[in-house]
Amino acid sequence: MPVTVDHSISDHIMTQSWIKSVSCDALKRDGRKVFRFEGRQIVLFDTRQGIYACNNRCPHEGYPLREGVLDEQCRLTCNWHNWKFDLQTGENQRGGDKLRVYPVEVRGDHIWIQVIDPPLAEQQEKTINDLNLAFSNHDYDRLARELARLFQMGADPTVAITWAIEWSSERMEFGWTHAYAGAAEWLQLYDDHDGKREQQLICLLEAIGHMSEDTLREPRYPFVSGTLAWDEDAFVAAVEHEDETAALQRTRGALANAGAFAIMERGLARAALAHYHSFGHALIYIPRAAELIHRLGEGVAAPVLLSLVRSIVTGFREDLIPEFRYYGEALAGFGQGQIGRSPPLEAYVGLNPAKAMALTAEHGSAPPEELYRSLLAVNAQNMLTFDLTHLEDIDQPYGSDRGWLDFSHGLTFADAVYSLCKRYPELWPAGLLQMACFAGRNVGHADPAVALEDWVVSEPQTFFQETTGMLMDHGQSEYIVSVHLLKTVQAVKRLSALPQVGAAGQIAVAALNRLLSAPVRRKMVRRTARQAMRFIRQDK
Repeated sequence: MPVTVDHSISDHIMTQSWIKSVSCDALKRDGRKVFRFEGRQIVLFDTRQGIYACNNRCPHEGYPLREGVLDEQCRLTCNWHNWKFDLQTGENQRGGDKLRVYPVEVRGDHIWIQVIDPPLAEQQEKTINDLNLAFSNHDYDRLARELARLFQMGADPTVAITWAIEWSSERMEFGWTHAYAGAAEWLQLYDDHDGKREQQLICLLEAIGHMSEDTLREPRYPFVSGTLAWDEDAFVAAVEHEDETAALQRTRGALANAGAFAIMERGLARAALAHYHSFGHALIYIPRAAELIHRLGEGVAAPVLLSLVRSIVTGFREDLIPEFRYYGEALAGFGQGQIGRSPPLEAYVGLNPAKAMALTAEHGSAPPEELYRSLLAVNAQNMLTFDLTHLEDIDQPYGSDRGWLDFSHGLTFADAVYSLCKRYPELWPAGLLQMACFAGRNVGHADPAVALEDWVVSEPQTFFQETTGMLMDHGQSEYIVSVHLLKTVQAVKRLSALPQVGAAGQIAVAALNRLLSAPVRRKMVRRTARQAMRFIRQDK
């Protein structure tokens, strides 16, 4: 059947949303015809069941449906990806985006089409439902389209982050993941790109896509009901005893008041710093929770805080393993020495976790921000000088591998320490000792050939502008990689802007510069196979 596009309709008449389109003779002759009106492309079909009209662009990827196959049941197939639509209702036979169809009438020798957009509230409700479907299936492309619709209709698109948090919070079995922490950072970049719709869409898409993937096919893990009055000491004790029920009920007690996060912040920080906790995640997440609630409003406080508390309760306690067991003793003896100055960076070189903590505790009477500066410098130096040959190690036992995340976490954790210990100075000893844990755990992995001057950044403002541009098109297939790049960039940007950190900030920027110039390996096939074989040989 020949297909033509009618370019001759220049005198279309509009009467109360009814638009005069193509002639009956033209449609009968060709069987299908495209009519253009105010940027729309509407394709009309002449079938045995009658005349039908729909958008010419397939809602999947925009290919022209005028080229599709129409069967006897008025089912229209897009030939590019086999999407099928009921031409009478627009329903998608594969569960994807619905096709827009239009009422038609024959009036005299022309076909009239009713083109009227639904009320804004109805459009928004449909978009919410469609976004939820895309979220449930981690349909990245459809998520992008639905977010673009929010922009197009003039709604505040960041409300989609709120919806995504509501949809996902009870589907994270162990509470917060990097998806929520990343969402806070993406929202910051969203605000930094005010008026730049493409960049803002990217920020929302990456944040929501990550939440979607982390909860894909996960059941609900409901938060316990019931409320206990907020009591900070009781809350910290509940976390200490891994009593999720009591910790969540205390959280609900805080949520019964306005400004729940402000009420809980010190208790959350105390609980996170009571142990060398979950590779620093517990503390890292707290400032990001504050940002989400501040940016999105108190409506997200409940899902954000309940999920955060679950993650702190269920997190692992690294200070209970031999490598970091000295933490409790060092914390108890912190500041009892008479050394009132901070050790230089060089003093930490080569120290294991216990010795790094002992050195920090010895100098605990020094001003905490001086100690912080030294520990930030050593963690940044460790990251800057990471020996990349360790990325190729295949003969290490489980737990002995080293990759970029082992080092970048030292900086993202340092960012959280400064944020929270500056507000609650009594927490400085715990924060500083845990920074020493990070310094000590990465000992013995430095490349002596790496020099600061080779990676120093002379124009930090330009560097961060270019780095942000990279984040907007990062090319990483795994969210866990892209979110760590995002979090490290944002943490180093904040740290380097602090006048208190001095030269340590320059080292941190240089370390980030080297990270962004180096390979990021994630799937270590041979290493995994070899570790498994070694483990099974020893597991007798």
